[in-house]
Amino acid sequence: MRLWVILASFLILPFSANADLRQYVASLEESQWRLSGNNPVMCRLEHDIPSYGKAVFTSRAGKDHNLNFSLEMWVKPDQVTQAKLISMAPAWRPGVVSKDITELTYQKYFSGEVPRNAAWSMLAELESGMQPTFYYADWYNESNKVAVGLSAVNFRRQYSEFKACLSSLLPYSFEDIALTVLTYESGGTELTRYSKSQIARVQEYLAYDKNVDLVLIDAYTDSYGGRSANMRVSEQRADSVKEFFVASGIGQSRIHTMGHGEKRHVASNQTIEERSRNRRVVIRISKPL
Repeated sequence: MRLWVILASFLILPFSANADLRQYVASLEESQWRLSGNNPVMCRLEHDIPSYGKAVFTSRAGKDHNLNFSLEMWVKPDQVTQAKLISMAPAWRPGVVSKDITELTYQKYFSGEVPRNAAWSMLAELESGMQPTFYYADWYNESNKVAVGLSAVNFRRQYSEFKACLSSLLPYSFEDIALTVLTYESGGTELTRYSKSQIARVQEYLAYDKNVDLVLIDAYTDSYGGRSANMRVSEQRADSVKEFFVASGIGQSRIHTMGHGEKRHVASNQTIEERSRNRRVVIRISKPL
């Protein structure tokens, strides 16, 4: 057992004289980082921790520059566990001072999560050659301690690609386009200018997120004109939206359409503005939890 690990354990966790420390960290030969997600919807950087599990950094499309970290354990905590996250120097860098990153609470039966700012700090420490390390008491025997480290070996190249992926993330998320309402000019199938930009966002997202399994398209009209004519117009509007998606490479089997004519108004038909709100197509998108 390395001396620096033992010393760190004494500094960080209460330790009895006969306590045991189990350390999990990839060796020089084992340490590999890989980009398992690399598209405008999701960036995912992974690192295997032998005999323990996997470290995963994930960022998804959205307005915010988000970053999530999860310590995916093969054996989940059997009870709520307090842990500390420390940036340690690897064994081949003796004398480099360690630093605290954050304190954590592992929830029972869940993987270890790290707050966003601490996750960014972990990446910065890895880039500088440090080894972010989690310390906690074994939930089956509190006198025994566990240290789980992320090796910086082979990190920088994959991190460079991860950052490039981050720069290409879409500025809107699944939640932003999961429910989209398009409106039309009076009569026909011509979308308003704003709705054209909205449908383009939905199309772009669908092109990258293969987890979307269902796209529901419901079309409506105002009450001007005969009911049968309005029904045909609503069906044409729903079909035109579907055709737009299919032409963009979205599979037909994922898309379901329905025209409702002048049913289910969301406003009266007394003014031009109210009628324009009723001339709409509602796009609803779902994917597995």
